[in-house]
Amino acid sequence: MNFLRKFLGSQKVSSKESFIRKQPVKLSLDDLFVNHFINKGGKFLYCTKIEEVIENLQNIVIENNWKTISCNDLDLLKLSKKLDISIHESLKDGYPLFISCEHLIANTGEILFSSNQIGSHKLATLSDNFIVYATTSQLVKNISEGLTGIKTNFRGNIPTNISSIKNYSLAVKDPDDILTYGNITSKNLYLILFEDL
Repeated sequence: MNFLRKFLGSQKVSSKESFIRKQPVKLSLDDLFVNHFINKGGKFLYCTKIEEVIENLQNIVIENNWKTISCNDLDLLKLSKKLDISIHESLKDGYPLFISCEHLIANTGEILFSSNQIGSHKLATLSDNFIVYATTSQLVKNISEGLTGIKTNFRGNIPTNISSIKNYSLAVKDPDDILTYGNITSKNLYLILFEDL
């Protein structure tokens, strides 16, 4: 009889555990984004001070043995000039890019860019190596909120060439869907996320 109680008792526990596992987990926007981003092969660095941003940028450059990077953002140029490397202001040179973005999309882990960052270049024509600087205030729930944010931030002068990087491993083949057709969006990507809230 004890055997049956133990057996039936263990089934109750396992059904309770099963119920708990089936419960949806509600993550904050930043946790949701980071979870998707890392699962897609992205490399994530969190910073609370500008000194940490510079230190992480230096470590990325050293880790990859890069002697030159490209940067066309005036604010980011100030940070990158503190490094002991050559800086090109053209994105087309094939050097790793140090670049900002429009938004971080939490529900997919994508990073949204526009002509403000990449000009008229297709992502496929740019370097395979990206270092993206973003702030926590750029996190949005989904692509719709990201596009609304762009429209709101740039009233009357909405940027063009809005696209996103979806995969952060060069080994991943992009799907041939209408949004990515002819524009490979797999990049070796580091994200330096600065806490600004």
